[in-house]
Amino acid sequence: MDKPHRKLEVWQLSMETTIDIYALCKKFPDDEKYGLISQIRRAAVSIPSNIAEGAARNSAADFGRFLTIAIASLSELDTQLELALRLKYFDKTDFENIDKKLASVSRMLIALRKSILIK
Repeated sequence: MDKPHRKLEVWQLSMETTIDIYALCKKFPDDEKYGLISQIRRAAVSIPSNIAEGAARNSAADFGRFLTIAIASLSELDTQLELALRLKYFDKTDFENIDKKLASVSRMLIALRKSILIK
């Protein structure tokens, strides 16, 4: 089976960032297991998942739609991580490290979507 998404740098970085987010969630209090942790993990997983699904589609328009969903999930994740930071579930350094990676993923997603939809 061909897996075109695996060649995309944005998919690779979003997978790496998702692993980092899972590790970060281990710092959260146990009572957030079914709350914020679950939401953060779902949003994080949604990013590379939508990149992969879009890359497997047969049209640029479909791929563009899935990239848009990935961008929206990234925005949702950003909000959830900001909330967790304000709740002091982790320190600012942890947040800044993840935030830098998410900013790179965001730039890459936007550029990829633009390049696909221009063709």
